[in-house]
Amino acid sequence: MSTAQVIYDFSAEPGNNELTVREGETVTVLNQNVGGGWIEAQNARGESGLVPEDYLQVSVCLCSLRITHHNNVCDGAAVTHLFCCNSLQTHKMFVNAVVFVMLYLFVFFLYNVLVCACEGDDDDGEWDEEWDDARSTGGYGETTGEEEGEAMGDVGPVWLYPQSPLDCVVADPKKGSKMYGLKSYIEYQVTPNTTNRPVNHRYKHFDWLYERLLEKFGSAIPIPSLPDKQVTGRFEEEFIKMRMERLQGWLCRMCRHPVVSNSDVFQLFLTYRDEKEWKTGKRRAEKDECVGPMVFSTIDPEAPELDIIEVEQKCELFSRFTKEMDDGVKDLLNVGNIHWKRCTGPLRKEYQKIGKAFQNLSSVFNTSGYTGEATLTDALTAAGKTYEEISQIVAEQPRKDLHFLMETNNEYKGLLGCFPDTIGVHKAAIEKVREGDKMVAAGKITTQDKVTMAKRTSIMCYSLQAEMNHFHSNRIYDYNRVMQLYLEEQIRFYETIAEKLKQTLGQFTTL
Repeated sequence: MSTAQVIYDFSAEPGNNELTVREGETVTVLNQNVGGGWIEAQNARGESGLVPEDYLQVSVCLCSLRITHHNNVCDGAAVTHLFCCNSLQTHKMFVNAVVFVMLYLFVFFLYNVLVCACEGDDDDGEWDEEWDDARSTGGYGETTGEEEGEAMGDVGPVWLYPQSPLDCVVADPKKGSKMYGLKSYIEYQVTPNTTNRPVNHRYKHFDWLYERLLEKFGSAIPIPSLPDKQVTGRFEEEFIKMRMERLQGWLCRMCRHPVVSNSDVFQLFLTYRDEKEWKTGKRRAEKDECVGPMVFSTIDPEAPELDIIEVEQKCELFSRFTKEMDDGVKDLLNVGNIHWKRCTGPLRKEYQKIGKAFQNLSSVFNTSGYTGEATLTDALTAAGKTYEEISQIVAEQPRKDLHFLMETNNEYKGLLGCFPDTIGVHKAAIEKVREGDKMVAAGKITTQDKVTMAKRTSIMCYSLQAEMNHFHSNRIYDYNRVMQLYLEEQIRFYETIAEKLKQTLGQFTTL
């Protein structure tokens, strides 16, 4: 059995037959052919389980034959001495050695040829040469129209929006397994309105997309985080429903951004046709060199340079606004959580107590022996039952109205948390422009370098303002929509209660 050195910490998920390991630990490899990017290993305490193969550095022993490599070519110096041997036994050793070397080279050749086509989830194979020619469209070998444009709207610079907005639906979660049932997962169907053809994705695929978008656009566009991972209870129906809803919200927000939704990596996520295209596209996206600040080279504002001072003022105003909005969003989330707990706890019990009190009073009246009060006692009993029904309506109401208001605020809480980094990149660029004259005087840059730097900063200013305007337009739309839904549901809620109270009122005799 071979051993392996742990190169990263890994924490096992309960119930998944995994093994917790720590960096620097040595483990024994029990099965290296589990598949799916996993290795079965055993630690020094005798505990065994699955560990991601990328977290281990497996020691390989080639027995008594020493083979050295240089640039993937086998060096035959280690076996040339065999040609000088004359004995039959040595001749047999020579033949065996040559056969071993030939087999080793053949396997080595197959590995390098086929590694890009392997079916593991975490394929890190070599790249085809046709993809190595990175272009300004995002590092892909083919131009796909990913260069971004801006226009001047009534509010200033805005992104160019497509005529047909992109949208998608996340639905039909199904539990799947691999490695003979050792690993379980939930898979969702994602259906874009452009193809109406569903594609299947696990949470780890959403996470991969988030990482790619953050790496590529994070310097220019706030990319909100995905809903948090969960170790326990992740296969429970309520959790699956909540995660699906939040993935839907996250993906729809990305669909509404004209730059993100038009990117190759995002289109791949929504429209891949088969497993081969998905894995090929993943490798291309991971090879993308046009990431981070380089993404600004794909933006063409087609407008004169902006006044840096004016842009700074707008930036400061926006920074203050987002900070205050962040405080307001958190306050509303706090108040909403308290109200939700009251509706499902104390408030519900209060209505139940009122209902019980009316019914108890009705029971007391029934013991009077007076013949003319049957109508009253029946009406009191009905009133008690009505208030018990109202208690249940109150407990269920937050899921019908407050839930959507809270989810929208949760989305904006994540989005607002991204802006400081985006604005920080912009401020750093402006500081560089301000230092331009000093850098020219010190001979660190040329005058032409300063002009180029100022032009690039102007592009960054355009993109930041376009992003600010995109945020405001979405904010106005989102809060209009969610407040209308909230108030409509609140009206239905109170109308339902009022109708029940009217029916109960009708059972009492008018004197």
